[in-house]
Amino acid sequence: MQINGHTELIAHLGFPTHAFKAPMIYNPYFESAGINAVVVPMGCKPELFPALLPSLFHLTNIRGALITMPHKVSVVDLLDEVTPTVKVAGACNAVKRLADGRLLGDMFDGEGFVRGLRRKGLTLSGASALVVGAGGVGSAIVASLAAAGVARLRLFDVNPAAVQALTSRIATHYPRITVEPGNRDPAGMDLAVNATPLGMDAGDPLPMDMDRLDAHTVVGEVVMRAETTAFLAAAQARGCRVQVGTDMLFEQIPAYLEFFGLPTTTAENLRALARLQY
Repeated sequence: MQINGHTELIAHLGFPTHAFKAPMIYNPYFESAGINAVVVPMGCKPELFPALLPSLFHLTNIRGALITMPHKVSVVDLLDEVTPTVKVAGACNAVKRLADGRLLGDMFDGEGFVRGLRRKGLTLSGASALVVGAGGVGSAIVASLAAAGVARLRLFDVNPAAVQALTSRIATHYPRITVEPGNRDPAGMDLAVNATPLGMDAGDPLPMDMDRLDAHTVVGEVVMRAETTAFLAAAQARGCRVQVGTDMLFEQIPAYLEFFGLPTTTAENLRALARLQY
Protein backbone atom coordinates (compact mmCIF):
# COMPACT_ATOMS: atom_id res chain seq x y z
CA MET A 1 0.00 0.00 0.00
CA GLN A 2 1.39 3.38 -1.01
CA ILE A 3 0.50 6.34 1.18
CA ASN A 4 0.50 9.67 -0.64
CA GLY A 5 -0.99 13.14 -0.47
CA HIS A 6 -4.45 11.84 -1.40
CA THR A 7 -4.59 9.15 1.29
CA GLU A 8 -7.54 9.43 3.68
CA LEU A 9 -7.05 8.55 7.33
CA ILE A 10 -9.23 6.47 9.62
CA ALA A 11 -7.97 6.89 13.16
CA HIS A 12 -8.17 3.85 15.43
CA LEU A 13 -8.40 5.43 18.88
CA GLY A 14 -7.91 3.53 22.13
CA PHE A 15 -5.45 2.65 24.85
CA PRO A 16 -3.39 0.53 24.91
CA THR A 17 -2.98 -0.24 21.21
CA HIS A 18 -1.07 -3.55 21.39
CA ALA A 19 -4.19 -5.70 20.87
CA PHE A 20 -5.60 -3.71 17.92
CA LYS A 21 -6.61 -5.98 15.03
CA ALA A 22 -8.56 -3.58 12.78
CA PRO A 23 -5.53 -2.28 10.82
CA MET A 24 -4.64 -5.86 9.87
CA ILE A 25 -8.12 -6.31 8.39
CA TYR A 26 -9.03 -2.94 6.86
CA ASN A 27 -5.68 -2.13 5.28
CA PRO A 28 -5.25 -5.37 3.28
CA TYR A 29 -8.80 -4.87 2.01
CA PHE A 30 -8.11 -1.24 1.04
CA GLU A 31 -4.99 -2.34 -0.81
CA SER A 32 -6.82 -5.15 -2.62
CA ALA A 33 -9.73 -2.90 -3.61
CA GLY A 34 -7.55 0.04 -4.65
CA ILE A 35 -9.00 2.32 -1.98
CA ASN A 36 -6.59 5.10 -1.00
CA ALA A 37 -7.27 5.01 2.73
CA VAL A 38 -5.46 3.67 5.77
CA VAL A 39 -6.42 2.74 9.33
CA VAL A 40 -3.82 4.07 11.78
CA PRO A 41 -3.61 2.97 15.45
CA MET A 42 -3.50 6.00 17.76
CA GLY A 43 -3.00 5.48 21.48
CA CYS A 44 -4.61 8.04 23.75
CA LYS A 45 -4.95 7.90 27.53
CA PRO A 46 -8.44 8.62 28.89
CA GLU A 47 -7.61 11.96 30.49
CA LEU A 48 -6.34 13.36 27.16
CA PHE A 49 -9.10 11.99 24.93
CA PRO A 50 -11.61 14.88 25.27
CA ALA A 51 -9.02 17.30 23.89
CA LEU A 52 -7.75 14.97 21.17
CA LEU A 53 -10.99 13.97 19.47
CA PRO A 54 -12.23 17.37 18.23
CA SER A 55 -8.69 18.39 17.28
CA LEU A 56 -8.28 15.25 15.19
CA PHE A 57 -11.26 16.18 13.07
CA HIS A 58 -9.63 19.45 12.09
CA LEU A 59 -7.51 17.33 9.70
CA THR A 60 -8.72 17.81 6.14
CA ASN A 61 -7.93 14.24 5.09
CA ILE A 62 -9.58 12.35 7.94
CA ARG A 63 -12.42 10.08 6.84
CA GLY A 64 -13.45 9.07 10.34
CA ALA A 65 -12.44 7.31 13.55
CA LEU A 66 -12.84 3.86 15.03
CA ILE A 67 -13.33 4.15 18.79
CA THR A 68 -12.33 1.34 21.12
CA MET A 69 -11.63 0.76 24.82
CA PRO A 70 -11.56 2.77 27.03
CA HIS A 71 -13.23 5.58 25.08
CA LYS A 72 -16.50 4.07 23.82
CA VAL A 73 -18.62 5.55 26.60
CA SER A 74 -16.85 8.86 27.15
CA VAL A 75 -16.89 9.73 23.44
CA VAL A 76 -20.69 10.03 23.40
CA ASP A 77 -20.66 13.34 25.27
CA LEU A 78 -18.12 14.77 22.82
CA LEU A 79 -20.36 14.36 19.77
CA ASP A 80 -22.94 16.63 18.17
CA GLU A 81 -25.29 13.85 17.08
CA VAL A 82 -25.66 10.12 17.74
CA THR A 83 -27.85 7.36 16.33
CA PRO A 84 -30.64 5.62 18.27
CA THR A 85 -28.34 2.61 18.71
CA VAL A 86 -25.84 4.78 20.56
CA LYS A 87 -28.61 6.12 22.80
CA VAL A 88 -29.65 2.62 23.85
CA ALA A 89 -26.10 1.29 24.19
CA GLY A 90 -24.77 4.40 25.89
CA ALA A 91 -21.61 3.94 23.84
CA CYS A 92 -20.17 4.64 20.40
CA ASN A 93 -17.45 3.04 18.27
CA ALA A 94 -17.54 5.03 15.02
CA VAL A 95 -17.33 8.78 14.41
CA LYS A 96 -17.42 10.80 11.22
CA ARG A 97 -17.59 14.48 10.33
CA LEU A 98 -20.72 15.60 8.52
CA ALA A 99 -20.72 18.14 5.70
CA ASP A 100 -21.61 20.93 8.12
CA GLY A 101 -18.72 20.02 10.42
CA ARG A 102 -20.74 18.32 13.13
CA LEU A 103 -19.51 14.99 14.52
CA LEU A 104 -21.87 12.00 14.20
CA GLY A 105 -21.43 8.78 16.18
CA ASP A 106 -22.78 5.28 15.63
CA MET A 107 -22.26 1.86 17.24
CA PHE A 108 -21.58 -1.40 15.38
CA ASP A 109 -20.12 -3.75 18.03
CA GLY A 110 -23.46 -5.27 18.92
CA GLU A 111 -24.52 -5.65 15.30
CA GLY A 112 -21.28 -7.46 14.47
CA PHE A 113 -21.60 -9.72 17.49
CA VAL A 114 -25.21 -10.64 16.67
CA ARG A 115 -24.42 -11.28 13.00
CA GLY A 116 -21.71 -13.70 14.07
CA LEU A 117 -24.04 -15.58 16.41
CA ARG A 118 -26.68 -15.92 13.73
CA ARG A 119 -24.14 -17.30 11.29
CA LYS A 120 -23.41 -19.98 13.88
CA GLY A 121 -27.08 -20.93 13.97
CA LEU A 122 -28.04 -19.46 17.35
CA THR A 123 -31.70 -18.41 17.49
CA LEU A 124 -31.84 -15.24 19.57
CA SER A 125 -35.60 -14.69 19.64
CA GLY A 126 -36.76 -15.87 23.06
CA ALA A 127 -33.23 -16.79 24.17
CA SER A 128 -31.52 -16.13 27.50
CA ALA A 129 -28.13 -14.44 27.71
CA LEU A 130 -25.52 -13.57 30.31
CA VAL A 131 -23.33 -10.59 29.50
CA VAL A 132 -20.43 -9.85 31.84
CA GLY A 133 -19.31 -6.27 31.27
CA ALA A 134 -21.58 -3.23 31.07
CA GLY A 135 -19.10 -0.81 29.53
CA GLY A 136 -19.06 0.31 25.92
CA VAL A 137 -18.84 -3.03 24.14
CA GLY A 138 -21.00 -4.87 26.67
CA SER A 139 -23.77 -2.29 26.50
CA ALA A 140 -23.69 -2.40 22.69
CA ILE A 141 -24.00 -6.19 22.68
CA VAL A 142 -26.88 -6.02 25.15
CA ALA A 143 -28.66 -3.42 23.02
CA SER A 144 -28.37 -5.57 19.90
CA LEU A 145 -29.40 -8.74 21.73
CA ALA A 146 -32.47 -6.88 22.98
CA ALA A 147 -33.29 -5.72 19.47
CA ALA A 148 -32.84 -9.33 18.25
CA GLY A 149 -35.58 -10.50 20.63
CA VAL A 150 -33.90 -12.15 23.61
CA ALA A 151 -36.32 -12.81 26.48
CA ARG A 152 -33.98 -12.77 29.48
CA LEU A 153 -30.74 -10.99 30.29
CA ARG A 154 -28.33 -11.46 33.17
CA LEU A 155 -25.98 -8.50 33.53
CA PHE A 156 -22.85 -8.11 35.61
CA ASP A 157 -20.09 -5.57 35.93
CA VAL A 158 -17.59 -4.71 38.67
CA ASN A 159 -19.21 -1.27 38.56
CA PRO A 160 -22.80 -1.79 39.82
CA ALA A 161 -23.79 1.72 38.70
CA ALA A 162 -23.03 0.78 35.09
CA VAL A 163 -25.29 -2.26 35.37
CA GLN A 164 -28.10 -0.22 36.87
CA ALA A 165 -27.83 2.40 34.14
CA LEU A 166 -27.90 -0.25 31.43
CA THR A 167 -30.82 -2.02 33.12
CA SER A 168 -32.74 1.26 33.16
CA ARG A 169 -32.12 1.87 29.44
CA ILE A 170 -33.27 -1.65 28.59
CA ALA A 171 -36.41 -1.19 30.70
CA THR A 172 -37.18 2.04 28.85
CA HIS A 173 -36.73 0.69 25.34
CA TYR A 174 -37.45 -3.05 25.80
CA PRO A 175 -39.81 -3.44 28.80
CA ARG A 176 -40.76 -6.99 27.79
CA ILE A 177 -37.27 -8.32 28.62
CA THR A 178 -36.62 -9.84 32.03
CA VAL A 179 -33.37 -8.38 33.37
CA GLU A 180 -31.39 -9.84 36.28
CA PRO A 181 -28.82 -7.18 37.26
CA GLY A 182 -25.78 -8.17 39.28
CA ASN A 183 -25.99 -11.85 38.30
CA ARG A 184 -23.11 -13.57 36.46
CA ASP A 185 -24.16 -17.20 36.88
CA PRO A 186 -23.97 -18.83 33.42
CA ALA A 187 -26.06 -21.87 34.42
CA GLY A 188 -29.00 -22.45 32.09
CA MET A 189 -28.13 -19.65 29.70
CA ASP A 190 -28.34 -20.04 25.91
CA LEU A 191 -25.53 -17.50 25.53
CA ALA A 192 -22.70 -16.34 27.82
CA VAL A 193 -20.52 -13.39 26.83
CA ASN A 194 -17.28 -11.94 28.15
CA ALA A 195 -17.57 -8.23 27.29
CA THR A 196 -14.77 -7.14 29.64
CA PRO A 197 -11.03 -6.63 29.05
CA LEU A 198 -10.31 -9.77 31.11
CA GLY A 199 -8.06 -11.94 28.98
CA MET A 200 -6.01 -9.14 27.47
CA ASP A 201 -3.22 -9.84 29.97
CA ALA A 202 -1.79 -13.20 30.99
CA GLY A 203 -3.06 -14.35 34.36
CA ASP A 204 -6.34 -12.41 34.23
CA PRO A 205 -9.16 -14.12 36.16
CA LEU A 206 -12.00 -15.68 34.19
CA PRO A 207 -15.14 -13.53 33.96
CA MET A 208 -17.54 -16.18 35.29
CA ASP A 209 -17.65 -19.53 37.10
CA MET A 210 -16.89 -21.98 34.31
CA ASP A 211 -17.98 -24.94 36.43
CA ARG A 212 -21.52 -23.56 36.19
CA LEU A 213 -21.45 -23.45 32.39
CA ASP A 214 -23.73 -25.86 30.49
CA ALA A 215 -22.50 -27.63 27.36
CA HIS A 216 -25.41 -26.29 25.28
CA THR A 217 -24.45 -22.67 26.00
CA VAL A 218 -22.86 -20.70 23.17
CA VAL A 219 -19.93 -18.67 24.56
CA GLY A 220 -18.79 -15.39 23.04
CA GLU A 221 -15.65 -13.34 23.55
CA VAL A 222 -14.72 -9.74 22.71
CA VAL A 223 -11.01 -9.89 23.63
CA MET A 224 -8.80 -10.19 20.53
CA ARG A 225 -5.35 -10.58 22.06
CA ALA A 226 -5.41 -14.26 21.08
CA GLU A 227 -7.84 -16.18 18.89
CA THR A 228 -8.52 -18.68 21.66
CA THR A 229 -8.41 -16.88 25.01
CA ALA A 230 -8.27 -18.69 28.35
CA PHE A 231 -12.00 -18.04 28.67
CA LEU A 232 -12.81 -19.67 25.33
CA ALA A 233 -10.48 -22.59 26.02
CA ALA A 234 -12.27 -23.22 29.32
CA ALA A 235 -15.64 -23.02 27.54
CA GLN A 236 -14.55 -25.49 24.87
CA ALA A 237 -13.40 -27.85 27.62
CA ARG A 238 -17.00 -27.77 28.86
CA GLY A 239 -18.22 -28.77 25.36
CA CYS A 240 -19.49 -25.32 24.37
CA ARG A 241 -19.55 -23.77 20.92
CA VAL A 242 -17.64 -20.50 20.89
CA GLN A 243 -17.39 -17.20 19.04
CA VAL A 244 -13.91 -15.69 18.98
CA GLY A 245 -13.32 -11.98 19.47
CA THR A 246 -12.37 -11.27 15.87
CA ASP A 247 -15.69 -12.66 14.59
CA MET A 248 -17.44 -9.57 15.97
CA LEU A 249 -14.91 -7.37 14.20
CA PHE A 250 -15.16 -9.08 10.80
CA GLU A 251 -18.96 -9.04 10.89
CA GLN A 252 -19.24 -5.34 11.71
CA ILE A 253 -16.67 -3.98 9.24
CA PRO A 254 -19.05 -4.00 6.22
CA ALA A 255 -21.40 -1.75 8.23
CA TYR A 256 -18.48 0.49 9.22
CA LEU A 257 -17.44 0.89 5.59
CA GLU A 258 -20.95 1.97 4.63
CA PHE A 259 -20.98 4.47 7.51
CA PHE A 260 -17.71 6.01 6.30
CA GLY A 261 -18.96 6.14 2.70
CA LEU A 262 -16.37 3.67 1.41
CA PRO A 263 -16.92 0.68 -0.89
CA THR A 264 -18.07 -2.21 1.26
CA THR A 265 -17.44 -5.95 1.08
CA THR A 266 -18.30 -9.21 2.84
CA ALA A 267 -16.99 -10.69 6.07
CA GLU A 268 -15.74 -13.67 4.05
CA ASN A 269 -13.66 -11.48 1.76
CA LEU A 270 -12.21 -9.62 4.74
CA ARG A 271 -11.20 -12.90 6.37
CA ALA A 272 -9.53 -14.09 3.17
CA LEU A 273 -7.48 -10.90 2.87
CA ALA A 274 -6.68 -10.24 6.53
CA ARG A 275 -3.13 -10.48 7.84
CA LEU A 276 -3.84 -11.08 11.50
CA GLN A 277 -1.04 -11.44 14.01
CA TYR A 278 -1.41 -12.29 17.69
